[in-house]
Amino acid sequence: MIVDLFDYIACYKGLHPNLDTAIDWLNSHTLDALENGKTIIDGDKVFVNVMDADLREAEGAAFEYHRRYADLQINLTGSEHWGWASEGKDEGAFDEAADCGFKSGAEHVGGVLGGGRFAIFFPGELHKPSCKTPGCDHVRKAVVKILMK
Repeated sequence: MIVDLFDYIACYKGLHPNLDTAIDWLNSHTLDALENGKTIIDGDKVFVNVMDADLREAEGAAFEYHRRYADLQINLTGSEHWGWASEGKDEGAFDEAADCGFKSGAEHVGGVLGGGRFAIFFPGELHKPSCKTPGCDHVRKAVVKILMK
């Protein structure tokens, strides 16, 4: 997991070629100008989903995880709480086609997106995005999906 200010995203170039592609694209495009939906950046290797999202209560919400893709999450409006856990109990079967599974467990670390911050959750990392913050129950966000495996 990486959490930082968007101003410093270029510091993470060199970790993976597809992450480099995402960073270069993000630094040359305006996310606010994108319509909601999927925008292809580099085939199935790098793409971005822009969405309006109603936020949920963090208490009792499941963690998601992926096996092939990293999530680079950026809020375009509003703020959201995210949680991270090192372990959890399986909640149903992993969906290979969607590259998504869910686990329940205790949150070990958390933070807030918005205000120019981003978070990258790598394959296998349990993360709980889209949770309410005080005074905010809806965001517009971009999730860049980055093929890592």
